[in-house]
Amino acid sequence: MQISKTFSSWADAVAQKSGKPEAFFVVFLLTIVWLMAGPIYGWSDAWQLVANTVTNVVTFIMVFVIQNSQNRDSAALQAKLDELIRSGSAKNELVGVEKLTKEEIESISRRKNSE
Repeated sequence: MQISKTFSSWADAVAQKSGKPEAFFVVFLLTIVWLMAGPIYGWSDAWQLVANTVTNVVTFIMVFVIQNSQNRDSAALQAKLDELIRSGSAKNELVGVEKLTKEEIESISRRKNSE
């Protein structure tokens, strides 16, 4: 459980920092520096490999960071919606609807729209 909490905290921090304009500009500037280094290294395979490797590693890590953040956001939103349904005049049959298949959810949606 501690690993999960640690990863979630780390993922939150990375997601918050990477979503800011400053992060974009840092990556943009690093890309410019990399492009300017091209002629210095004669547009070599090693020069290209550095960019490709860094890009692949960062993308691979960010997939997990973003997915973790989205999963937790979705779970929190769903918990809030379930609580609103339970406390309000909405029908409790919709609590837990997110666990149904896409087709079952569409069927409920069509049925509710026709009422």
